[in-house]
Amino acid sequence: MTAPTKPSPDSPADAPSDTSLGESPLHGAVIDWFDDNARDLPWRRPEAGPWGVMVSEFMLQQTPVNRVLPVYEQWLARWPRPADLAKDAPGEAVRAWGRLGYPRRALRLHGAAVAIAERHGGDVPTDHAQLLALPGIGEYTAAAVASFAYGQRHPVLDTNVRRVFARAVTGVQYPPNATTAAERKLARTLLPDDERTAARWAAASMELGALVCTAKNESCHRCPIAAQCAWRLAGKPEHDGPPRRGQTYAGTDRQVRGKLLAVLREAHSPVPQAALDRVWHEPVQRARALDGLVADGLVEPLPDGTYRLPLT
Repeated sequence: MTAPTKPSPDSPADAPSDTSLGESPLHGAVIDWFDDNARDLPWRRPEAGPWGVMVSEFMLQQTPVNRVLPVYEQWLARWPRPADLAKDAPGEAVRAWGRLGYPRRALRLHGAAVAIAERHGGDVPTDHAQLLALPGIGEYTAAAVASFAYGQRHPVLDTNVRRVFARAVTGVQYPPNATTAAERKLARTLLPDDERTAARWAAASMELGALVCTAKNESCHRCPIAAQCAWRLAGKPEHDGPPRRGQTYAGTDRQVRGKLLAVLREAHSPVPQAALDRVWHEPVQRARALDGLVADGLVEPLPDGTYRLPLT
């Protein structure tokens, strides 16, 4: 969901793939559309820097932009550099994460900040392999930070990009539930040879999926590549693959975990078991959710039977 902020001409690029299309007819149309339609988001501004880009990428995983914006602004105001976050307890990261959901991301971001402070002098590394070696950084996030923060040439495959490629090139309504080797190969094939163009293409194709080629209400009349879209030209055939996973929440362990964490985030001293018991009526599910939070390192049980956010 980000765009290049501080391209580095000295950063090593991936060697162009043997299957690279170089300049595809899709590139210019999508990038031109992006130039005219890209949202003005704080992590896209030059002052965000690589750390701002990294923070945004952690927060935007499975979370919409409108929910991320206020938390992102507060986070960067409090922890403008990785070393600032690394000095605080991981529980403070969980507290500041608020209601973004999937709070293990906060712990992973804190772990990455500690590693950046210890291994890289407090600066987000420019090298893709070094990014990938950071705790909590996977294939997508490493590629996104290298591309959006440093203008490097990497295929960046999030859900939005995968959906655009599935429709425009493969001719199906939705991509598979999990990223496949075929999708990675297609992304490399579509990657422009020029480093700066490749970084722009990554951001532009992502924005197109977020704003136009959406999951439920695609706006083909606004799409810059509608005339070339294989799925539209085929008559928009219905999805015939495995059922798509729904995002249920009410009544799930996720909801109970969120309620328990909300109590701990609001408290600045250890919380007794009785206070946690009041947030959910079903004791077995409540205990299971609390045990899961402890196992994930999000909650720390104390010998006296109270609980707190983790200090180490």
